[in-house]
Amino acid sequence: MRDETFLDMSYARGPIDIPLLDLTIGTVLERTAELYPDQIALIMRQSGRSYQYAEFLELVNRAAQGLLTLGVAKGHRVAIWSTNQAEWVITQFATARIGAVLVNINPSYGVRELEYALAKSETQTLIMIGGFGTLDYVQMVDEICPEINRSKPGEWRSKRLPYLKNLIHIGEGGILSGMIRWKDFLSGKEAAELDRLIKEQGGFLRSRDPINIQYTSGTTGYPKGAVLSHHNIVNNAFLIGQRMRISSKDRICIPVPFYHCFGMVLGNMGCVIHGAAIVVPADSFDPWATLKTIEEERCTGIYGVPTMFIRELEHPDFDQVDLTSLRTGIMAGSPCPIELMKQVVEKMHCPEITIAYGLTESSPVISQTEVEDSLETRVASVGRPLPHTEIKIIDPALGRMVRRGNSGELCTRGYLVMKGYYKNLEASQHAIDQEGWLHSGDLATLDAQGYFKITGRVKDMIIRGGENIYPREIEEFLYTHPAVSEVQVVGVPDRKLGEADIAWIHLKESSSVTSQQIRDYCKGKIARYKIPQYIKFVDSYPMTITGKIQKYKIREVAIQELRL
Repeated sequence: MRDETFLDMSYARGPIDIPLLDLTIGTVLERTAELYPDQIALIMRQSGRSYQYAEFLELVNRAAQGLLTLGVAKGHRVAIWSTNQAEWVITQFATARIGAVLVNINPSYGVRELEYALAKSETQTLIMIGGFGTLDYVQMVDEICPEINRSKPGEWRSKRLPYLKNLIHIGEGGILSGMIRWKDFLSGKEAAELDRLIKEQGGFLRSRDPINIQYTSGTTGYPKGAVLSHHNIVNNAFLIGQRMRISSKDRICIPVPFYHCFGMVLGNMGCVIHGAAIVVPADSFDPWATLKTIEEERCTGIYGVPTMFIRELEHPDFDQVDLTSLRTGIMAGSPCPIELMKQVVEKMHCPEITIAYGLTESSPVISQTEVEDSLETRVASVGRPLPHTEIKIIDPALGRMVRRGNSGELCTRGYLVMKGYYKNLEASQHAIDQEGWLHSGDLATLDAQGYFKITGRVKDMIIRGGENIYPREIEEFLYTHPAVSEVQVVGVPDRKLGEADIAWIHLKESSSVTSQQIRDYCKGKIARYKIPQYIKFVDSYPMTITGKIQKYKIREVAIQELRL
């Protein structure tokens, strides 16, 4: 019997031949604007506005000076509560120019969640729109901080949010008396004076400084604020773009929300660092607006989570748009069904689309496929580690690495790992061990070529009569049924076997199939114990604003409906 060697174990490291960048976000924008001053930086389809890089840098500097005038300094928290607006992108880079920490607030937050995020992050300045959907942001702020509507800007203090000092309102809607309008907030100083003040402030910034607090969309309890640095964000965006071969000739359609790492880092930062154009089809996801934007702006890349691509492909007028300008893109945010990836490549004319995998806590991308990977490799894996990134797979119970091909918890280490959760040492130590490994909570396998495959969540694994069932495996199989559009499999309690599996299935339009026909389709193709014990046909799934399906809510509803 031969000795166990390290090469047999589930460990891989990305290449190190590409040097990491030691730059702040503000410096990156300056360099890009100097290289491509007349090229388009940002296109906002909903407003018809577009900005060249030189013009965009000037707006960022004015917003940065506006923040300085309000007393915002390095390390101060500036929250933004908005859908995908031009002001969101401007704020992202303006805060970075002066070293303020940007706090991303989910546009779908209610009063309780908003107050929690602002209080926990100790936010001093909030930049916000008037509302989103049925949510009236101004009314919600008034409920939390009634003092704002009794005073002038700068003269109020909130009892419930003692750190909050400034409120800036984007748009023309009604405001509270203590708010400042965005147009009044922008500095009117001369360009030379602006440059001097901004450069003076920038001289105190370092790439390892914290620059962003991203609230995770956790499935239980309150979300945690992952603290990211310039170094995390700049290098992750740079390396993602390199793997996709993004250049200043590209136009990337970004329908994913900016408040999430996907939109902010892969999208906005990824475009700016490579001189590409950020193309925003709408303030929130709209499949038709996305398709028309790709056609009319001749976009070369498209980003999205699987549910977005499904809605685009199944739009009744999909065949009426010309998507031949597409070359690349990213599908991420949740596991990508193999059949869906094939359709995106073939029907959306996106031959170089990549799959990316990561976590908010890892800035976010850990691994990604490459444009030259075969379609078979891209649909069956989440690629190999990005440069300067280590990945290992461990037995979650024992903490030891498993052999290649075996499933275990994926852990990562390197420049990409967050600085920790904001003012939450216990959660930080639970997520990042003493050797610097970030524990993902995801189950994965590593093959002989160094490609990773996500097989599910540690907590989502179903144990039925002693047999391990991985929901992802069953979902992938059910996607091959011609009538199935989407499927989610979760575990529910079972008195005899411990757990049983239930499949929530969304059928394609005009399709009809029974539960028994689904089970008959499974027989002889997957193991008997994996065939869903329960099947429910649904029209939609509970999901976050980013398009992530919330399996814990599916489980809660299933347990209630089945009276388990």
